[in-house]
Amino acid sequence: MKFSERIQNVSPSMTLAIDAKAREMKALGEDVIGFGAGEPDFNTPEHIKQAGIRAIQDNQTRYTPVGGSVLFKEAIIHKLQRDNGLIYETNQILASSGAKQSFYNLAQVLWQAGDEVIIPAPYWVSFPDMVTLSGARPVIIHSGAEQNFKVTPEQIDKAVTPNTRAIVINSPSNPTGSAYDKGELEKLAECALRHGLLIISDEIYEQIVFDGFQHTSIASLSKEVQKNCVVINGVSKSFAMTGWRIGYIAAGNPEIVKQVNKLQGQSTSNPCSVSQAASIEALNGPLDEVHKMVREFEKRRDILVGLLRQIPGVSCNMPTGSFYSFPDFSAVYGKKDATGKILQGSLDFTDYLLSAEKVAIVPGVAFGADAHARLSFATSLEKIEAGAHRIKEAISKLQ
Repeated sequence: MKFSERIQNVSPSMTLAIDAKAREMKALGEDVIGFGAGEPDFNTPEHIKQAGIRAIQDNQTRYTPVGGSVLFKEAIIHKLQRDNGLIYETNQILASSGAKQSFYNLAQVLWQAGDEVIIPAPYWVSFPDMVTLSGARPVIIHSGAEQNFKVTPEQIDKAVTPNTRAIVINSPSNPTGSAYDKGELEKLAECALRHGLLIISDEIYEQIVFDGFQHTSIASLSKEVQKNCVVINGVSKSFAMTGWRIGYIAAGNPEIVKQVNKLQGQSTSNPCSVSQAASIEALNGPLDEVHKMVREFEKRRDILVGLLRQIPGVSCNMPTGSFYSFPDFSAVYGKKDATGKILQGSLDFTDYLLSAEKVAIVPGVAFGADAHARLSFATSLEKIEAGAHRIKEAISKLQ
């Protein structure tokens, strides 16, 4: 059978593949400690679950408008004004089945062959492939640990060509946990506006920040920035609602929403009606459980990073947000395992950890940073401590 050229140019999601392999090994009875999960290990807060149950009982189980119900759009608008100081109309808001679909839809309506989109690395694994699926070319600019994984306006200036259409900003970041402060965002926004670039701002981890860090939506910096920005957000991470599949966009230009609505109407139609009802409660309801979850993540972060830094040759920046750490394991590359195999990079190293010590982490090459690997601390303190010990043991055995 012949498959399309576009799908041949796309790689499977490595994060989902690692998580699936770990689950499979666990199902076979193997004692695997998984650091690969990209979702909170907490339950959806009870008041949100009850809102979903009430929606079912009230028979809110039919189609809604393609881009989400009016009530849900109003809840999103209220949230953006309350939390981010942003004012939108309903024709600037569209809900989809997750923030991933939100970005995919944008890529399909905004870009085509010949266009270029700047993506800072380390990047979320799906950004480049979704740009590729649109026919456009992802242009990767790299930022290392010495920059705390944050790009500079000067790097953007060098990457821009006459074909550049947009830049993607993900703050707080998956996979690094780094986040841009207001001053840094002002410089990036000025640079983007100067080059006429649309800003795509993925803010899905905005509630999960540590050490008193204040999240700033880049769209809130000025009316001009908001007009040239699309904010992507959702309920998956902050409210432990990954399986409910709800994300949304807020676009300064309502024509973007109009075109995305047309595409979504010919693909998935509306996101789940019950999930929308639960998400209204998430956005309008109390945040006590969210704050409790974030405090626990901060405690886990401190312990995991501390343990990783005790491993000879391993360095790790302290994440500002999200629930990921992104340590540098490159000091062990070039060493041999017990079979004599030389570990050439992050893929070899993560395979070695999984086979030798039953620890699942995600290779940094999936995020455009082969020196590193991603470890999620969305797991128990017991598993964090045991897993870090196993990683230390595995590294000590290399020659």
